[in-house]
Amino acid sequence: MIDNQTHHRPDLEEAAAVDSAKKGHIGRIVTFTMLGGFLAAVAFVTLPFAGAEEHVITGVVLFAFTSAWAMLAQLSTRRTDQPQRWAVVPAAVMGSSAVVVLVLAPTGNELGWIWPPAIVALVAWMVIRSRRALHSRTRMFVLYPVFASLVLAAIGGAYETYRETNDPSPSEMPGRLIDIGDHELHLSCTGVGSPIVVLEGGLGEPSTMMSSWIAPAVASTTRVCVYDRAGRGWSEPAAHAQDGVEAARDLHTLLHRAGEAGPYVLAGHSAGGIYVLNFAAAYPQDVAGVALLDSMHPQQYERMASWPGFYEMFRRASAVMPSLARLGMVRLSNETQYEGLPAPQRDQERAFLSTPRHNRSVRDEFHMIRRAMNEAATLKTLGDVPLAVVTAKLDHESDWFAMQDDLATLSTNSVHRDLPNATHEMVVGDEVTAHQASQTVLDVVRSVRTGTPVATQED
Repeated sequence: MIDNQTHHRPDLEEAAAVDSAKKGHIGRIVTFTMLGGFLAAVAFVTLPFAGAEEHVITGVVLFAFTSAWAMLAQLSTRRTDQPQRWAVVPAAVMGSSAVVVLVLAPTGNELGWIWPPAIVALVAWMVIRSRRALHSRTRMFVLYPVFASLVLAAIGGAYETYRETNDPSPSEMPGRLIDIGDHELHLSCTGVGSPIVVLEGGLGEPSTMMSSWIAPAVASTTRVCVYDRAGRGWSEPAAHAQDGVEAARDLHTLLHRAGEAGPYVLAGHSAGGIYVLNFAAAYPQDVAGVALLDSMHPQQYERMASWPGFYEMFRRASAVMPSLARLGMVRLSNETQYEGLPAPQRDQERAFLSTPRHNRSVRDEFHMIRRAMNEAATLKTLGDVPLAVVTAKLDHESDWFAMQDDLATLSTNSVHRDLPNATHEMVVGDEVTAHQASQTVLDVVRSVRTGTPVATQED
């Protein structure tokens, strides 16, 4: 007798179980691959490639997302009933872009008009394909935010390119460019008299900050020169990131070829003080006086408890900034900054500090700052050269104040002045505080002219 009841088929049950499992995997795979790509990108730029040059940072981030899209295509095809084969296209686009960036190491913004519309077109295509192939809430909650981020990046990149091309502020260059060998440096000198005062801006600062309040105040009494270190402001970049000795050589050649005769009074703010000390160590005969305006100390890494941690953090952050600047994110954050500066310098400061070019130079300078500090440490004394040390009191820790006292011992003819209501930035960026700093610079000038000690605050 034939049994007409349905018999259990293990092979059919197993196939049904696999099909059921496949239907449940797609959402997790989409989330896992996209989140994995983001986390991999963050890990790359903060761990093995921390502090790397712009093309390396951009390239490894693109490779991280290349892997994410490739994994989405592969895992969804093998493990779900909703294969996302279209994902191989963004994987190919980002992978090939990564190779081009890593090999060619572009430094300009020549493709700034090309890649943003290409990204928008790619996103539009991906939206259409994902709507057809992906039937999961992760399309709305995971993929669409990724697509939106790509579109925002494209819009930001197009805006950055437009602003770099059409912003008139950088074109209004005071002074001139002077060829010092393999690159040109910007120099602007105003006022009449001697000794000539040379102003050194802080880490990452173009000449616009020192041109705002301090240079005009000093120019009322003597001649004053501001300049841009290589890769900063209007100056061309050098062939490689420079240490303190190379920066001092650049400045010495620049002043000589410009016909600005020494010896000079050199005034440096923050890291600018490190470059002043390097110049004094290399060319002591050309130094008539020194003013250190809330200057860094050559032994800051060893003597300031918080500095090693800050150094490591900023080293990583500065490497990411050029890539973010290409997306317009740095410009967006700068739009409301530097309100305390005169209008021309404010606009120039915002324009310069927002570009990938500027942020590359900041990364390069910070990459070399420890070497520049070690080089400056070779200067043990200025003899009796007039020296003024100015210290902001509001935003520093005790180690900083001890090192400021130490800087004042570099000369037997020195004065140390505190600015009790000033922050580090206010020393050059705030009109009232910068006027106090300028008066200190002029006291050094007066000491050089008269051969008398630098005036104390009571004098």
